[in-house]
Amino acid sequence: MGLRQHLAESLKSSLPVLQRRDESGRLSVCSKLCYAIGGAPYQITGSALGFFLQIYLLDVAQLDTFYASIILFVGRAWDAVTDPTVGFLVSRSRWTRCGRMMPWILISTPFAVLTYFLIWYVPPVEQWKVLWYLIFYCLFQSLQTCFHVPYSALTMFISMDQKERDSATAYRMTAEVLGSVVGTAIQGQIVGGAITPCLPGDLEVLDNGNTTLLGSDVSISHISLDETKRAYLIASAVICVMYVLCAAVLFLGVREQEEPMSFFEGMRMVMGYGPYVKLVMGFLFTSLAFMLLEGNFALFISYTMGFRNDFQNILLVIMLSGTLSIPFWQWFLTRFGKKTAVYIGITWAVPFMILIVCIESSLIVAYVVSVAAGVSVAAAFLLPWSMLPDVVDDFKVKNPDSSGHEAIFYSFYVFFTKFASGISLGISTLSLDFAGYVTRSCSQPDAVNLTLKVLVSAAPVVLIFLGLLIFKTYPIDEERRQGNRKLLQAMRDSNQDSDTESTELGSVV
Repeated sequence: MGLRQHLAESLKSSLPVLQRRDESGRLSVCSKLCYAIGGAPYQITGSALGFFLQIYLLDVAQLDTFYASIILFVGRAWDAVTDPTVGFLVSRSRWTRCGRMMPWILISTPFAVLTYFLIWYVPPVEQWKVLWYLIFYCLFQSLQTCFHVPYSALTMFISMDQKERDSATAYRMTAEVLGSVVGTAIQGQIVGGAITPCLPGDLEVLDNGNTTLLGSDVSISHISLDETKRAYLIASAVICVMYVLCAAVLFLGVREQEEPMSFFEGMRMVMGYGPYVKLVMGFLFTSLAFMLLEGNFALFISYTMGFRNDFQNILLVIMLSGTLSIPFWQWFLTRFGKKTAVYIGITWAVPFMILIVCIESSLIVAYVVSVAAGVSVAAAFLLPWSMLPDVVDDFKVKNPDSSGHEAIFYSFYVFFTKFASGISLGISTLSLDFAGYVTRSCSQPDAVNLTLKVLVSAAPVVLIFLGLLIFKTYPIDEERRQGNRKLLQAMRDSNQDSDTESTELGSVV
């Protein structure tokens, strides 16, 4: 009787696992949508920070370019360091009723939105500005990492089926690019409407950084600056509300599957796994190219091209183009393979990056280039997250006795890209400093315009070609990917057969 009771208890505890395996095949559209919406907060805040933080620190907070570069570099570098740290902590977390990943997402959200809002507040004490932005930028990056690393690893826990994961990833990328559109639109349209048009013939720059109307005692830039500060706060408040809503949809609409996890031994195996290293290095260079473009494009449009009052609309066109292109790239990678999609999708932007700096400033050309760049940005968004699960599957096939390393794969990928982006942003802002960038000026010296051309064209083009050269050595093609899918399915079927035999044995006993 004791043996029967013991077996019954064991079988009862195993039933949820069997149920999860049965449910891991197909995902409902609702589950995919809820999962996809959870990725929007990272991109909404990321696009707002990526496009506007540099120009905000320089022209609104009125920081010296050297201090602005320090904030951008340290913030991104700190953000990169937190990724493997959070990956380790997540892997050591206990399973709860709502999963292992979900508590991190739930707890970090309110603190993340608070620190994000404070990034866009200009403190009244001048000497504390640098420390203020450094502290809250680093805090926000840490808290957002507590959201994003578990969310990224969740890809491997929503389904065991490769096609379902690819489909869910396409939903996610569409939502994330749409999130970038929303972030760019909210920040750009609200802030752009508060920027007073620059009138070089009527304004005089004073020693304290304010601008005064010539022949008048009335300061117009101080009023304009206050309105701009208020606009940034309003935009950040709207984004904070959207962040909370998206996190709530993710938490309520996605069910996480339980898997065992380890870290240190897994980290050693993951970091020495060739296909993963090549994938990370390839996307490291291509991501750097688009990060340089993103971080400096607002300044390039405002000063080098002279479209100060249109830059927010041009940025919005890039994001809209990217959103509309996601379904095309999902079809393309399914039809022609992911490596082919990388070559065509990433290189698509190169001719237009060259075009925009080689011809005379034209608003029409700027919009055309923005549409073309958005198509390439969509590929850069979709492909890394679509190919990472393939590497994880390949790793599982080569190491069938090792499991639970998904968070390591995702956290270290994010670590390398964020660390490199921090270096690129710091270097680009320092380059503007050396070139003689003038805060809140209507125009910039020729050296600054030349530097901006290099940062949005020459440097990204070189980085893209370096990344594509590395991709030539990436070994997981469509044939290998499909073979891995069949092998993993056979392994799962074998495990299910073993569980079924155990259940039948328990019934006999």
